[in-house]
Amino acid sequence: MTDVRHVLVLPDRDAAEQIAEELPDRFGVRDEPQLVRDALAGEDDAEDAQWLVVVEDPERRLDPTELDALAAEFDGWLETP
Repeated sequence: MTDVRHVLVLPDRDAAEQIAEELPDRFGVRDEPQLVRDALAGEDDAEDAQWLVVVEDPERRLDPTELDALAAEFDGWLETP
């Protein structure tokens, strides 16, 4: 059985950091989420970067629908595999 990894896509670093802070309280996430800057293809301007919050879910406890709703609160979404 493979581990599940959820990737939330956010419009900026502030939103990504806020979500990373909320995950332990709202969802009981134990491991620190990873924040990754994702520059859009062909764009050099830092303003055109999205931020990813990568959440490991080895026990498959997290509900993708709820994660997507959380990301939507910050104008983001849950990336589907």
